[in-house]
Amino acid sequence: MASSPLLQPPTHCFISIREGFRHGLSSPRPNCYWMRGSGNSIRPIKAAVEMPPYPLFEPPQVESDTPSQWEPADPDFYKIGYVRSVRAYGVEFKEGPDGYGVFASKDVEPLRRARMIMEIPLELMLTISKKLPWMFFPDIVPVGHPIFDIINSTNPETDWDLRLACLLLLAFDQDDNFWQLYGDFLPSAEDCTSLLLATEEDLLELQDPKLASTMREQQRRSLEFWEKNWHSGVPLKIKRLACDPSRFIWAVSIAQSRCINMKMRMGALVQDANMLVPYADMLNHSFQPNCFFHWRFKDRMLEVMINAGQRIKKGEEMTVNYMSGQKNDMLMQRYGFSSPVNPWDVIQFSGNAQIHLDSFLSVFNISGLPEEYYHNSRLSNGDGFVDGAVMAAARTLPTWSDGDVPPIPSMERKAVKQLQEECQQMLLQFPTTSEQDQKIRDSMTEERRTLETAIKFRLHRKLLIEKVIKALDIYQERILF
Repeated sequence: MASSPLLQPPTHCFISIREGFRHGLSSPRPNCYWMRGSGNSIRPIKAAVEMPPYPLFEPPQVESDTPSQWEPADPDFYKIGYVRSVRAYGVEFKEGPDGYGVFASKDVEPLRRARMIMEIPLELMLTISKKLPWMFFPDIVPVGHPIFDIINSTNPETDWDLRLACLLLLAFDQDDNFWQLYGDFLPSAEDCTSLLLATEEDLLELQDPKLASTMREQQRRSLEFWEKNWHSGVPLKIKRLACDPSRFIWAVSIAQSRCINMKMRMGALVQDANMLVPYADMLNHSFQPNCFFHWRFKDRMLEVMINAGQRIKKGEEMTVNYMSGQKNDMLMQRYGFSSPVNPWDVIQFSGNAQIHLDSFLSVFNISGLPEEYYHNSRLSNGDGFVDGAVMAAARTLPTWSDGDVPPIPSMERKAVKQLQEECQQMLLQFPTTSEQDQKIRDSMTEERRTLETAIKFRLHRKLLIEKVIKALDIYQERILF
């Protein structure tokens, strides 16, 4: 790929800068969560930036049909990356009510090979190897700094998020570090959706005792780690990194929700690493993403690539898949969000009723192996009923298949009725209905983000069960015997 000239930073859209796991879950730009004090001062960037009079460098005009909830990102967001030579091509960042997003600034025609849209150099990332000996890229830990002893005390198998949180807090404390500036655009504790920051009341609103118990355990783990390493006898250089447990737990939530796990090659060395990658962490999640990450080892760059053969229209959002094949409860644990159309979500059935798998797939024009189900839209009538929830139903419903043996109509209807009744019993076990949850959501104004996230999760769970009931209705109406 021929090298492209570095472009000047536009006023309203991202042409080229140097710097998504939405962490994509990005939140609206908050007031900086961490305190600015004499020990943690932020020095201004000293760089003269002039816009050359060439049309190539002129920012594109904002189209009138752009959704009103998305606004161009703050110009400072571009500048702090531009002076550090982050590069991007044909994309722009926008800020909405739920955080940042990355959008195409022009039409992208499909190619036979993946196309690069963003490059972030290693020097701006926070990276630590997954295994001993700990290796940092770049090595921002000063020789003899006690933070290394804290990192070294973690469990190599399970405590990757605690190590990355320590590294993030250290970056905030170092003069002239890029993350001091980028931290202004990270979500504050009030804007985070991570359940690590949830109160006991929020966890009860999940209406999922197992998930609530898991999050209490994670909160306890983070708190105990802080109490062990941030006691009254630690040096000031450690104490000022996280003066209170809420600051450390916030750093852990940022590490969990924005971490990218990749295999990096550094010369002859290959390392599995946990990485915090600025700007790329603004890509939001999708179960049908149009982008992916790639490590370019020659010049140590993380590339954001468009899928081969992907057609993208101007204004369409660029997305990646955070966790493939994971249920909503896993997405909630790691990222603090859920989806009513997660094709990998699961409903646990306890009865003996089973429906004919091939007939169910045929009714909804679902093709492929179970791990790769996809909807053949060319065979559908365009009603738009089939979505990720129907894919989840195909994976989670109890089914049978015996070669060329056809289903017996009466037995199939009986199985459908039993499965629907079991679904209805699941819905009755919830204290509230989906309609009540939706009304609660609509009436919420200034509630905590974690409370809103908890209500969304239980609503999405009920919507999935209701979708399965409707799918079973359609199945017995359309099935051909």
